[in-house]
Amino acid sequence: MAVVLLPAVLAAEAGGQKRFELDAPTVGEALRGLPVRNLLFDEAGELRRLINVYVDGVDARGGRLLEEPLTPTSEVRVVGAVAGG
Repeated sequence: MAVVLLPAVLAAEAGGQKRFELDAPTVGEALRGLPVRNLLFDEAGELRRLINVYVDGVDARGGRLLEEPLTPTSEVRVVGAVAGG
């Protein structure tokens, strides 16, 4: 099962749980299987702009992120970007 790790801010919205083990074939299905999916995706079903995702330590933001296949040993880390001005 792939492991999805959430930052503390999102974990607080998931009942304090930071680590999820999910049986999902793709990054998108893993993220949609989380209890905080409404915070990760916008109304159109797209990943929110300030959400960064790393798969096995590699930035998976560009290209076909949500279709990226996962293996049973994949680690998906969700990181909220910091913005301001």
